[in-house]
Amino acid sequence: MIKIAVLTFNPFGENTYVVSDPTGEAVIIDAGNYSPQENAALEKYVAQNELKPTLLINTHGHVDHMLGVEWAKTRYGIPFALRREDDFLIESCQMHGRIYGFQVEKAPAVELDLSTTDEVRFGESRLEIIHTPGHTPGHVCFFDPESRSLFSGDTLFKESIGRTDLPGGDYSWIMKSILEKIVPLGDDVKLYPGHGLHSDIGHEVLYNPFITEVVQGDVKY
Repeated sequence: MIKIAVLTFNPFGENTYVVSDPTGEAVIIDAGNYSPQENAALEKYVAQNELKPTLLINTHGHVDHMLGVEWAKTRYGIPFALRREDDFLIESCQMHGRIYGFQVEKAPAVELDLSTTDEVRFGESRLEIIHTPGHTPGHVCFFDPESRSLFSGDTLFKESIGRTDLPGGDYSWIMKSILEKIVPLGDDVKLYPGHGLHSDIGHEVLYNPFITEVVQGDVKY
């Protein structure tokens, strides 16, 4: 069974997840650590739990989710994985960083294109990759079928959804992703979003206004 740690980083309150299994191998999802103190917090968690990070995987390419990628690549000597449709966001991360007040030294190289595989493996575990465009064209969610856990990035939040007014965003895409790819996973699936508190799909079906307004026929997507 996997172990999940959430570390909330940077002024955007971005959730970085360290997901490990009993072998000690781990993946880091959306490394958003920015300050030296945040770098130290991530390093401390890895060291205290005697983990061996093997891969950096991102749900999408927005700057607040990749601020710590280059640091972690260097610190642990591990590759960075992203779906190729979001390459344009990584390539422009220095410009986007300036817009939001972040100093990004360089754009990290993407070694693994997540569009070429349907899962990522570490230790004895695997995370299924679910393409969920809408917040960005290359957005993905990571699903652990054993623990019934979904890392939803900025597609689905507790009682909200990700923005669709940024470059590459599309409301109809994100709702299609949520209603046709995420909701069918089941009410019991635990939701670990890119910002805010965790939830589960059952709660979102009942209380997320973006879902209920479509289900009730008030809005068409």
